[in-house]
Amino acid sequence: MNRRQTIPKHLRYTVEDFNRQFPSDDACLEHLKEQRFPSGIAYCEKCRKQQKHHRVHGRPVWACDVCLNQISPMAGTIFEHSSTSLRLWFYSMYLMASTRCGISAKQIQRETGVTYKTAWRMFRQIRSLLSEPDMQLEGEAVEMDESYFGPKRKRGEKKGRPSAGSSKQCVVGIVERKGRVVAMTSENATKQKLMSIATERILPKSTVFTDEWAGYNDLEKAGYTHKRIPHQEKVYVAGDIHTQTIEGFWALVKSGIRGVYHSVGKNYLQTYLDEYSFRYNRRDKGNLIFNDVLKRACEPLDAPLVAECREMTPSPEVPF
Repeated sequence: MNRRQTIPKHLRYTVEDFNRQFPSDDACLEHLKEQRFPSGIAYCEKCRKQQKHHRVHGRPVWACDVCLNQISPMAGTIFEHSSTSLRLWFYSMYLMASTRCGISAKQIQRETGVTYKTAWRMFRQIRSLLSEPDMQLEGEAVEMDESYFGPKRKRGEKKGRPSAGSSKQCVVGIVERKGRVVAMTSENATKQKLMSIATERILPKSTVFTDEWAGYNDLEKAGYTHKRIPHQEKVYVAGDIHTQTIEGFWALVKSGIRGVYHSVGKNYLQTYLDEYSFRYNRRDKGNLIFNDVLKRACEPLDAPLVAECREMTPSPEVPF
């Protein structure tokens, strides 16, 4: 059957488009340079002012036209000190942005020919760019819910919220209906913790929809309009009162982790949540999400994050 293309033409960015825009490492380096030093104009630390720079033949650096002090567009980014081809970095970002349910480091290893350790390290660094820690949600309908990620329950283990000491990781999510989502790991789902997250992430006077968990009892005291759906009574939708949107996001993340990554350790779960949230928040951009990822990759990182990227160890993600 001949099915119609689901992505509008103006939102498509195919592998042919990628190959046309970035045919070589030099093209990738030139793009990176233009993002950081447009037209080769950059601040020269030796001259202590903006100066025109020119490319040094055979090296990925630019030299000041006056004093010949050299700068690199890769300095301070996730590409610094990496011996991996810059085009492979860009292609990995393209694959990560183009998939809807994620792509494993093992698949990148197969497609690019790098080692699994290199493929995972590239993905870990790319994911470090996708967090949006300052995002605040608002609107007439904001849903909030908590979920638990981890291994399957053992036979005979009680259903419901895991008890203290469980191997499962608590995650709290907030979503605007037909809007953005934010998800974060949490030590627990107590009232104190949930209220702290709500006041930090949800703008005042918003309408918040939750289930009947007691941890949400003080939302009205905090200035929100609070509406509940009684899940324990097997009621899941009552007019406009439901938490189906955030539960749909949980299903998307869990099915992606189960089908693509198979297993994710607690220490790395937040980066995977950031990746799925980043993609979900740009779901109306089609394959142009790649441009947003690339833009972030071209920006210099904070010094602590650069050091963290250099010291990364292999992921608990299970190869397949």
